[in-house]
Amino acid sequence: MKFLHTSDWHVGKTLKGRNRLEEQAGVLREITQIAVGNDVDAVLIAGDLYENAAPTADAQRLVVRTLLQLAKQDIEVVLIAGNHDHGATLEAYKPLMDIAGIHVYGQARPAAKGGVHSFRAKSTDERVNVAVLPFLSQRYAVRAAEIIANTPSQNVGAYDQLIRDVLDNLTGAFTSDAVNIVMAHLTCTGGVFGGGERAAQSIMEYHVPAAIFPVEAHYVALGHLHRRQTIPAACPVHYSGSPYAIDFGEQNNTHVVCLVEASPGTPAKITDIPVTAGRRLRTIEGTVAQLTADPAVYGEDYLRLVITQPAYAGMRDDLLEALPNALEIRILPDHASTGATAGIATHQPTKTPAQLFSDYCHSVGVSDDRVTALFNHLHDDLTRSTARS
Repeated sequence: MKFLHTSDWHVGKTLKGRNRLEEQAGVLREITQIAVGNDVDAVLIAGDLYENAAPTADAQRLVVRTLLQLAKQDIEVVLIAGNHDHGATLEAYKPLMDIAGIHVYGQARPAAKGGVHSFRAKSTDERVNVAVLPFLSQRYAVRAAEIIANTPSQNVGAYDQLIRDVLDNLTGAFTSDAVNIVMAHLTCTGGVFGGGERAAQSIMEYHVPAAIFPVEAHYVALGHLHRRQTIPAACPVHYSGSPYAIDFGEQNNTHVVCLVEASPGTPAKITDIPVTAGRRLRTIEGTVAQLTADPAVYGEDYLRLVITQPAYAGMRDDLLEALPNALEIRILPDHASTGATAGIATHQPTKTPAQLFSDYCHSVGVSDDRVTALFNHLHDDLTRSTARS
């Protein structure tokens, strides 16, 4: 049987104020064409369909239309919520989606209550079991472990053990006569960041080792890290990565969907299929004269400009007139000039909120893991509430 693994669509994502919905529509159209062209049995979407928990009507319309187009091709569509999605809202639409042949999992549930989605592949009539694990924050991991695994955990910091307890329950429903798949939205230890992930829900206590996935799994379809990568484990563990560059931190990533072929008695075979509809993001460096000498060479690429000459009044306007796809303009600090850099950022390395807080604690002589843990929890709550507002 064949299925397509994709994740991290982030529909509704803008970049420096630029609406990208048309571009995202092209990406999803290409993914649909790949699925239909390869006559897949199922499409597995491993979370972060949307950029935020309150997507616009246009973003929802695009996603729903894509899911329906897949389902109309007699393709089993299974999706889970990521940390950017609002799981409870996805659950609210689950009854309607089920009727349309689209199987939505916004919240974790025990295997006995639907935590494993089972179906028969149209091509082989063989059974498929998909253990579904939407994103769990630390707080909800504790709750899920108690509900699903009947494990009253006292240590909220043992995130990997909580996820392990949940997976043990879900994968306990795997059968030897089926293709058994785990689909989850999480960070695996050793995974490489793609560049556009939400740091507060990717680092700190959110890592889990790939050893938590059972050897009985034919394939583990992961979402959350935006770079295409394989995680060493006893079974095939793969991030499909985002199908287009979410921001400039991902400009060098390779964007694909994963075509997986498997049968109950054989290992999975994985083939990467490129997704090319997304616009390229590019950082270019030079003087104004160098950057604007041949604008046609950049095509439709979105640009981040790094200026290597002293600033002058009107420089930003000159650059944008020649390069209308420039979304960000930075000037190296050595060339910054007071009063001449309006609208231009100085090129400084960025730090995550956690790193900034750690620097602050160090500066005031505070070294207490409890303070760090409290900051992490507060920042996590703030990040989630801001996404919903």
